Amino acid sequence: MSVQDEIRKQVTGNKVVLYMKGSPDFPQCGFSANAVNILRACGVNEMFTVNVLENPEIRQGIKQYANWPTIPQLYIDGEFVGGSDIVTELYQSGELQKMLQP
Repeated sequence: MSVQDEIRKQVTGNKVVLYMKGSPDFPQCGFSANAVNILRACGVNEMFTVNVLENPEIRQGIKQYANWPTIPQLYIDGEFVGGSDIVTELYQSGELQKMLQP
């Protein structure tokens, strides 16, 4: 399975997917911590996370997959949402909460 196939499977097989540096309990950068905190504030208790620091192929591959140069990257229902700044803006406007509704 190629890296792109693996990423596609992760993104489409889970409602909320966050590619980040570190883990939700131990984020390794402030932007990743911000994304996790916002998702938790929205009531997301279950999310599929990928620590890109543990897999250089995924770290590079996810940037190509979304054509987005930075980490973290959030996906909801198989769709790319954005990075930390976009997630923050969507949260502040109330749009992120709507996207996360079942």
